[in-house]
Amino acid sequence: MLDMASNETNEDQQKLSDLFDEGWSLFQTLNNIDEPTNSLTVQTKIKQCMQILENATRLTSLVNVFSNNESIEEVATADVKLFLLPALLGTLTLKLTSRERSEVVQTAEIYFRDFLQRCKDYNITDVEVPPPALNEEDSEPTGSRPQPVRFNLEAAARRRASKIKEYHEQKALEADIESMKKYLDTTDNDEMKRKYYVSIIKSYVSKGLEELDALEAEKRILKHMAQVKREESMSGAEEKRRANIPKPKPLVPIIITRDEVQKKVFGAGYPSLPTMTVQEFYEKKIRDGDFPDPSKMMSLQNITAMENPDKQKEKEQAELEMKIESDDPELLERTRKMDEYKDEHRRGEGNRYNRS
Repeated sequence: MLDMASNETNEDQQKLSDLFDEGWSLFQTLNNIDEPTNSLTVQTKIKQCMQILENATRLTSLVNVFSNNESIEEVATADVKLFLLPALLGTLTLKLTSRERSEVVQTAEIYFRDFLQRCKDYNITDVEVPPPALNEEDSEPTGSRPQPVRFNLEAAARRRASKIKEYHEQKALEADIESMKKYLDTTDNDEMKRKYYVSIIKSYVSKGLEELDALEAEKRILKHMAQVKREESMSGAEEKRRANIPKPKPLVPIIITRDEVQKKVFGAGYPSLPTMTVQEFYEKKIRDGDFPDPSKMMSLQNITAMENPDKQKEKEQAELEMKIESDDPELLERTRKMDEYKDEHRRGEGNRYNRS
């Protein structure tokens, strides 16, 4: 019994590794593609890649790869690359053009925060994950006037120097990653493979922090644009037109978490985010009609047996009348042959009443 369970676990681990590699390969292809991001071909590939990586994330949760009391040294080499899942999904989410930008920004932020927090928890990095900015309504009293921003020249110079240093460090890290990739193309070395993926993770830590800064700025812009739209007077016809436009299903970030306890402790950094466990995901799919409800599934034989026989007869009679009215050639031929048979054979002819 234990051997069977062990074999199933090994199969899941191999399937998970293959699934990630497939998504990672498509992700790299998208990074090097020359077509515009908003083209149909690129958008289709982005969604395909996201679906693969989301499935890998769900399987990561199901096989319980991570726990919240480990360090990176305790993670198997084959599983190190799975840390990248939320970072890759966050990057792909920002490339979506068929969604409301505010929804895209919120979902991408959840992914990057989840990625950075997990990297910190596993001692891959010691950077502090910046907390989400409070809404202006929460941070300022009603009616208060915005405070003027004081420009600090010394602080700006320090920030600029820090950015330049980070840029050079990032470039050096990317050069090391490229060198290790070429080495791994010809040699299968576990130690080098581990170092390769850890370096990529550290590279995405820097990118994730930059993305969070950019997303905070974009959120302020989007909020201002939404305020301007609310203040603009719209005609009744325009309001009705917008109300009738069907809204797509909302984006739901799929993060690495197995149950409610992990969701609260190890989720995306804070419990108010609209994250989902694996069980919640499948229950939602059943409610939306994407997956069949096991409790309501019924065989075709049972459905046929439950049909009302009177309704079936009425249906057959209606079909017969329709054929008569349309002079159906097959029905006419059968009727003509039956009339000829009746003319040639008297009723009861040939019936000898069981007499030999």
